Amino acid sequence: MSVPADKLRLGGMALRNGILVHSFDHWAAAVRTPEGTIAMASGRKPELPAALVGTPFLRGVARMAEAVYLLPIVRRRLPEARLPIETPGLGAALAGSALLTAVLRRSKLPAVVVESVTAGVSLVPALAAIRGSQLAGYHGAEHKAIGGYEQDTDDVDVAKEHERCGSHMVGPLIAASVVGNALVSRMPAEHKRPARIVASLASIAVATEAFAWMTRHRSHPLSRALATPGFHLQRLAATREPTADELEVARSALHEVLRLEGAPA
Repeated sequence: MSVPADKLRLGGMALRNGILVHSFDHWAAAVRTPEGTIAMASGRKPELPAALVGTPFLRGVARMAEAVYLLPIVRRRLPEARLPIETPGLGAALAGSALLTAVLRRSKLPAVVVESVTAGVSLVPALAAIRGSQLAGYHGAEHKAIGGYEQDTDDVDVAKEHERCGSHMVGPLIAASVVGNALVSRMPAEHKRPARIVASLASIAVATEAFAWMTRHRSHPLSRALATPGFHLQRLAATREPTADELEVARSALHEVLRLEGAPA
């Protein structure tokens, strides 16, 4: 389902104890404090050059960089917020994935096999750490709140999986990463490190363009195939049905962004 013309195009991110919701111009974060109250902060997003966000392939990297830039601002403006990386076990899971990747890349397996295995296996520890956690609950709450706004219905009745979730980039991102890193593996050792950085940025650019195409062609068989891994990730691990308290936090962040945009809730 595409976003109705009279609705803002919103995105979001689950925090460990709350939600970050953003439009193209504004952001709002709401969290549940240890005392049980809701703390909130909001503001205007940094303005990116129009030429950058309007250029294919560059715009995806720019939006990713914008999100990375925004998180420290959220944490400074809202000290009670806990970022996703602070989820117990997540840091160790990511470190374990990095170690496994390094070991596999030193093996004598074909490059395409190595990169395919590491790309898939790297998701497992992180998803295991998230599954069933409060982060997964707030992820579901984010989807339901935004989905309820877009569909003009009660968010309680909306599915916890969302068709514009960033998880739908996983399929294209893995495919692009496998190809890019397989090519890098054939390069001289002294060039591999900078080449992998370039390959990673190129993979993000390709994945975001593929995701944009998927949102415009949802009924296309290829689009449905590329979105399938994302829906399964959301259903099985990345989201869970939120509690009433988690949904209340999500609504608070959503309504604040709508207020900043001058849009009806």
